[in-house]
Amino acid sequence: MASKSKPDYEFGGPIGAAGIVLGLPVLQYVYAFGCNDIAGCPIPSLLDPKNLSLETLKAEAGWPADGIWGFCSWGAMGWTLAYYLLNLVLYRVLPAQEVEGTELASGGRLKYRFNGLASSTFILVALAAGTVAQGAEFPVWTYITDNYLQLLTANIIISFALAVYVYVASFSVKPGNPEKRELAAGGHTGNLIYDFYIGRELNPRVTLPFFGEIDIKTFAEVRPGLLGWIIINCAWMAKQYRNYGYVTDSIVFITAVQGLYVMDSFVMESSILTMMDITRDGFGFMLCFGDLGWLPFLYSQQTRYLSVYPFSMGWLGTAGVVAVLLTGFTIFRLSNKEKNTFRTNPNDPSVAHLKYIETKTGSRLLISGWWGVARHINYLGDWIQGLPYSLPTGISGYVILSAGTGIAGAYKMLDGREVVQGAARGWGMLFTYFYILYFAVLLIHRDGRDDEKCSRKYGQDWEKYKRTVRWKILPGVY
Repeated sequence: MASKSKPDYEFGGPIGAAGIVLGLPVLQYVYAFGCNDIAGCPIPSLLDPKNLSLETLKAEAGWPADGIWGFCSWGAMGWTLAYYLLNLVLYRVLPAQEVEGTELASGGRLKYRFNGLASSTFILVALAAGTVAQGAEFPVWTYITDNYLQLLTANIIISFALAVYVYVASFSVKPGNPEKRELAAGGHTGNLIYDFYIGRELNPRVTLPFFGEIDIKTFAEVRPGLLGWIIINCAWMAKQYRNYGYVTDSIVFITAVQGLYVMDSFVMESSILTMMDITRDGFGFMLCFGDLGWLPFLYSQQTRYLSVYPFSMGWLGTAGVVAVLLTGFTIFRLSNKEKNTFRTNPNDPSVAHLKYIETKTGSRLLISGWWGVARHINYLGDWIQGLPYSLPTGISGYVILSAGTGIAGAYKMLDGREVVQGAARGWGMLFTYFYILYFAVLLIHRDGRDDEKCSRKYGQDWEKYKRTVRWKILPGVY
């Protein structure tokens, strides 16, 4: 039922939602074609617009011979669905932790089944065994890199299909439903485009033969896409080995660090139940596409780049990047630990000295320690942790030349081609450093959403708090 009051839109309302739904998949293809192993990163024609022609652009981008029909294949769709099915099977058959979620607005709590660590470990061990047996030519790795465009399209199609399904299914939600189904607070405005994007139902579920009841949102958040991110990284590392006969410290570092991040997410899988994505946001295109089409393919752009341009950091560069990583990790972990300790045991000696504002609701807002520095100091740490995802690519950009150019400093592929930076130097950062910019925008937007929520909850106490803790994320700047 649509809200009778004026909708409280986010993301620019229906126009912004439409732009994101149509624009982000296009951006994915721009990245897939614009930085490749055929002509360069970015492709040379983009750096010489005076001589740009459609035919040259298509040739350098690796446009499929079949045109738009070459964007996908039945094989890629079939293997993608098989991967999703494997995740479902492991979800059902492996031992799992049964956890209750937070209390719903309509009352009651949903039960969740978590075994992401066991499931992902099973798949990764199987892939490791295949790599030991067949090396970089292991068919999983070659199939992913050889069919990257088609796999991307398959996941985008699945994202749209799932978003349509949960949107249509949400209209069967009834007030006081004994199945504990409810609509997201901001997801049923009555505008089709906006509600499709933001998500109408808070916790859509489906019951399938053999698999039982599946919580679609948590499955999508932590299963195919998150693990797929690491699998794709490994595929590009194998591609670098096939291109050059070795792997660089940069690609190993990124794959390892991102792998640890993902595995930590599986270890702490049940903590997802307190995140805004689960407790507040509906499940619509925003999360469908973000989990399945955006995350695994966009977040692996750095290893994709390094598979062609094998930049090496060296010991000094590696030490510097590790220092940045540890700085971000320290800020993120210590600030969150301080907050969680204060919430659960405010008399603990490590937090008993902290100052706070007590609100009329009975909540306590910290104004000293880490949380006296900035309202979301943990976001700063999280963003700094993301820098090492891009820094190992250096000042990126490359051009691929035919064999025998004799250019000094060129990387020579095993197939005879040579890779140099040339005029592309620095322009490749539009691809390899996009994650940093995107993540900053994401955190700033999340801060704004949290500010709005707390303002409604705490009223004047929140305004007093903001006057005391002035900075939002970055002290002295923002």
